[in-house]
Amino acid sequence: MKLFYVQRYCSSLATLNLNLRAKESQILNHCKSGALFNAFRLFNSIDWTKLSNKPFFFASLLQTCVKVVSFDHGLQIHAHVIKSGLESDRFVGNSLLALYFKLGPNFFEARRVFDGLYFKDVISWTSMITGYIKLQKPSLSLELFWEMLELGIEPNGFTLSAVIKACSDLGELKLGKCFHGVVVIRGFDSNIVIICALIDMYGSNHEPDDARILFEELPDPDAVCWTSVISAFIRNDMYDKGLGFFYLMQREHGLLPDEYTFGTVLTACGNLGRLKQGRELHAKVITSGLNGNVVVESSLVDMYAKCGMVDDSQRLFERMATKNSVSRCALLGGYCHNGDFKSVLRIFREMEDADLYSFGTIIRACAGLGAVQQGKEVHCQYVRRGSWRDVVTESALVDLYAKCGCIDFAHRIFQQMAVRNMISWNAMIRGFAQNGRGDEAVRIFDEMIKQGNKPDRLSFLGVLFACSHAGLVDKGREYFASMTETFGIKPVIEHFNCVVDLLGRAALLDEAESLIQNSEYRDNSSLWVVLLGACATYTNSATAERIAKKTMQLKPDYHLSYIYLSNIYRTVGRWDDAAKILGLMKDRRVKKMPGMSWT
Repeated sequence: MKLFYVQRYCSSLATLNLNLRAKESQILNHCKSGALFNAFRLFNSIDWTKLSNKPFFFASLLQTCVKVVSFDHGLQIHAHVIKSGLESDRFVGNSLLALYFKLGPNFFEARRVFDGLYFKDVISWTSMITGYIKLQKPSLSLELFWEMLELGIEPNGFTLSAVIKACSDLGELKLGKCFHGVVVIRGFDSNIVIICALIDMYGSNHEPDDARILFEELPDPDAVCWTSVISAFIRNDMYDKGLGFFYLMQREHGLLPDEYTFGTVLTACGNLGRLKQGRELHAKVITSGLNGNVVVESSLVDMYAKCGMVDDSQRLFERMATKNSVSRCALLGGYCHNGDFKSVLRIFREMEDADLYSFGTIIRACAGLGAVQQGKEVHCQYVRRGSWRDVVTESALVDLYAKCGCIDFAHRIFQQMAVRNMISWNAMIRGFAQNGRGDEAVRIFDEMIKQGNKPDRLSFLGVLFACSHAGLVDKGREYFASMTETFGIKPVIEHFNCVVDLLGRAALLDEAESLIQNSEYRDNSSLWVVLLGACATYTNSATAERIAKKTMQLKPDYHLSYIYLSNIYRTVGRWDDAAKILGLMKDRRVKKMPGMSWT
């Protein structure tokens, strides 16, 4: 009799185990198909403490929660994980981290889970490193990377791709090149994801030629690689080169552009003001089935606005089925680009909830209007939103207050900035220069270089302007020479204008004339007019006469050439010659521009 009950018990136990295994299998199948609610319904009907492979089971449920975006169900599984003591399992720990990283209310919760993991592998570390980059905190991602290396954990391809992206964001070219070496040594140089990250890094750090060389070494680049190198060209103002590669990828390689490719080349058309080409690309967007894509349509809004078609830009924006912060900023930026600053402020007032990214454009509009009071109101709204520490908006604030004469306030904001980019530095340099504080502009410029930031054309334009108005001749010569010799930046007409003005103010007219004669802009009338203006201050009539005649030759209808020379003749008592110049101006029907007053 006892044997009968034992056999019956064993049979019942076996049946229960079979039922449990069957339900367990069904739950896993539901997880594979993404049927989370069916999986949970079965899960609640079993004794989960008797599961055969708890780590795999819980990890599968967590991954399904991520797949179907159900954080609340993930929290329930987390509670079961804690009860079962499986937090120390590597597979379960990484699944938990993915849940909080992708669905958690904030990144700090994910960091807390990460810090509490018993076992951290390269996947765990890479998740956090990538997370900080998405939060726009690349310096913290690099700190975490160094910490990972100190613990002896070897990076994988995804880790290297993430830290290379951090170098792009931080402008760390030297460190990026070091990672490039690591990529080659570790044999990741055939990894398309990493190569695209390197191409982007070189493009972001003003090395488009290195980006091109890296691209050309690829045996069979895909559309993503083409988009990366096109973006590198366009980011460095090589718009024609970028557009050439865009057509090349389609005609000779048969690759189809995606939304990011179109977004990039539309930016080039906008910056070049090529409306016809932009319309052709718009037609290609429609035939490619990308009409309605928010990335592409935002770029179209930007392109039409930059080509002066603000009404078309507005209509396109209004027809967009999906609008985001980028599309709103594109519209506001278009009005700003066309100097319609009042429309920017009007649209801002009509917006129910202004995006963080729109504040920078709105503040730029206030700067364009010289409306410091309105700028302060926008500044207050920005601070009340708790959004302090956005580098784009803070840079715009520095520019606003500097342009409105509140240079000390601008400097205070600049000093408080946690992160500075080239726009921030340039705004501060230009602000000091335009407010008559050339020495401080020079100090900021030197500080920028000491901190490892490479100056661009606008940086040199600001510091040369400062040197000119502060009479810092030696410093100006030094900076102008360093443009090409140290930083490899080719000076343009605006830089020559500043240096000619600098030398002219210091009465170094012969040196200024020699500089013009030896430049590629020797036949540009604006340089000679700047030098002629300097001649008006000094009594070197022979030099002034030579320069004025050169200006009249290059631009016969430019009234200031005649007026400057006439004034110089009067200064030295050559009244007859002054009268002849004014007579010549009258005979050539050159009209003097009327004066204007603010009153």
